[in-house]
Amino acid sequence: MTPPARPQPLDLSKARNISSTSPSLATALESPVHGTPSPSTPGSYHTVHQTTSADGENIKNEPTDLIVTNASFRPGTLTTAKASSLGYPTENTFEDESITSSASSDDLEKGMAPVLIQDQIGANETEKSDLVSTIRARTTDPANISNRRISGPPENLPKLPVKREWRIWRGIRHNYVTVYQRLFAISFAANMIGLVVVLATNRHSKPWGPDRGGVATAAAANVLAAFLIRQENVINTLYSICCATPWWFPLRFRRMIAKLYHFGGIHSGCAVSATAWFILFTALITKDYASGEYDQPGVMAITYLLVALFLSMCFFAVPQFRFVSHNVFEAVHRFAGWISVALFWVLVLLVSKAKSELPGAESLGITVVKSAVFWILLAITFFTILPWLRLRKVEAFPELLSNHAIRIHFKYMKIGAILGIRISDNPLKEWHAFASIPAPDGQSFSLIVSDAGDWTKKQIQQPSRAYWVRGIPITGVLRMAIVFRRVVLVTTGSGIGPILSMLVSHPLPCRLLWSTPDPEKTYGESIMESVCKADPDALIINTRASGRPDMVALAYHLYMQSKAEAVFCISNPKLTRKIVYGMESRGVPAYGPIWDS
Repeated sequence: MTPPARPQPLDLSKARNISSTSPSLATALESPVHGTPSPSTPGSYHTVHQTTSADGENIKNEPTDLIVTNASFRPGTLTTAKASSLGYPTENTFEDESITSSASSDDLEKGMAPVLIQDQIGANETEKSDLVSTIRARTTDPANISNRRISGPPENLPKLPVKREWRIWRGIRHNYVTVYQRLFAISFAANMIGLVVVLATNRHSKPWGPDRGGVATAAAANVLAAFLIRQENVINTLYSICCATPWWFPLRFRRMIAKLYHFGGIHSGCAVSATAWFILFTALITKDYASGEYDQPGVMAITYLLVALFLSMCFFAVPQFRFVSHNVFEAVHRFAGWISVALFWVLVLLVSKAKSELPGAESLGITVVKSAVFWILLAITFFTILPWLRLRKVEAFPELLSNHAIRIHFKYMKIGAILGIRISDNPLKEWHAFASIPAPDGQSFSLIVSDAGDWTKKQIQQPSRAYWVRGIPITGVLRMAIVFRRVVLVTTGSGIGPILSMLVSHPLPCRLLWSTPDPEKTYGESIMESVCKADPDALIINTRASGRPDMVALAYHLYMQSKAEAVFCISNPKLTRKIVYGMESRGVPAYGPIWDS
């Protein structure tokens, strides 16, 4: 006979609540025991119940002998400690085990719950059978756990529908006119329109061209806008506002608002516009210097150096160059940015000094304070320094999952929902962002690092006991999933980290598709338990055994099967683009991190 699967232990407090609202259950609970007298032993009872085996088959009713005590049970007087002392299974007995219950709330109210559950909600009897040990061995057997969780791709998937729209327009829309490009175009176009208007309205002025100070102010304002849209507090605030969108809003609006993570287009558009405005400023003062109207060689030198720095940052930020060497891009962006801010300060002081030396001019201090560039530059400097004021080295507790992945635990702070942190072993060299997974105790968190390059491989082979962190945790793309009623989550490899970060903090109706080589061997039992808890029907595919599946077809299948409103993908850039395009080209809302999100 197949051993029955163990029922889910029930929380005693919930049992009391049920008994208080259900007179029939309260009456039943106050009786010494449920069942019929056992003919074999005087004063003992056997209870007939039906359970379900792990393979889903019903087991015929079988008696379970129970020893009866004389004291009657009152729900209000039973505590967990007392239940444990009497030998009853409680909610703490199998706390960390993967078990399922064969009883529903309706069963409890009808008095039809299995014996083990009846014991937990107050039956005063001690179990004599070895059912507990039998089921414990069954549910903790690695072979059974593996067979229950890992599955191959479903056979005979429905054929994907035909992609919408004309092929050429579809390619342009989803590859070259994305939300990111549109935000970039709006930012840049607005600035260029302003630049053309300024030149047109001042074409007859003496000296020729717009006011030099106004052009410099436009350049500084765009630099500030580029800084602000990347500032951690600003990002978190934007996500909080957008995530407050209620479900009763039209789906079309929620689909649009969920594209918030494309805000990098504003950053790029303002940064390139700042460069254009500063090039115009450089051209104007070069003309003045060549005509003898402006004799400040120091200002000229700093201006040309700033133009070179701006152009270098724009050049290395182009995706084709950025992907070749991300470390070079990061170093250029950081150090060129710092030097640019410092040189901007020198430029403001030199220009203000030259103005203050003119006949009838105000003092240097008054001239500086009255300059709009001064106040803008002050804000830029503050937001540049702010993350580094929070720089600190914190203790880490590495947990090696396999030779391909490591889980790093931190206890230095509590962390909120769906947030990522940046860590480094050399704060001036490189930083790496990871999604945080809050711990059940709410006092710590962890992150998963998989072998994806030299730095991550080093962390796995030589785990560090401390890392540098700076700034505050930043909200990630998956936070926008909560604006939908039901979603499909698609991930590969260590992308399960961000998925768990969301599901631990914001449980929501979802279907999970996770494709990775040897998931249990690579990521360990605790990660597998968390995944199955988040979605008991999660489709976990071991690519080492079944090969790489058609992720687009699987994602669409889960989307249709679960009647979801959107698909979110966390994977490598190539697969993320493929799935997002495959979904959106068929009219399915799809989201995933982009190269500049």
